[in-house]
Amino acid sequence: QVQLVESGGGLVQAGGSLRLSCAASGSIFSGNFMRWYRQAPGKQRELVATITSGGSTNYADSVKGRFTISRDNDKNTVYLQMNSLKPEDTAVYYCNLFPPNSWGQGTQVTVSS
Repeated sequence: QVQLVESGGGLVQAGGSLRLSCAASGSIFSGNFMRWYRQAPGKQRELVATITSGGSTNYADSVKGRFTISRDNDKNTVYLQMNSLKPEDTAVYYCNLFPPNSWGQGTQVTVSS
């Protein structure tokens, strides 16, 4: 089993920054993908960013140029640096590890205008 624990969410003013962390523990396979998703109230969960075990990244168009995903394989931790935050970035952010498709509990990010 894999456990994922997110941290770093909070309340920030528009234009501010936050850094989310997600630490994985348990049976972690090599060659995995680590992803950040978010879900705003009344909306479907959406993929924000992906990073492979080799460090290749991909981003949703809505966050390109503002968010940066990174990982520390020695610590089994993935990060999401979020800059120039907008009110529409307000959501619960979840990390995901695939395989085996494990999810964290989520961390709230609220951006005030």
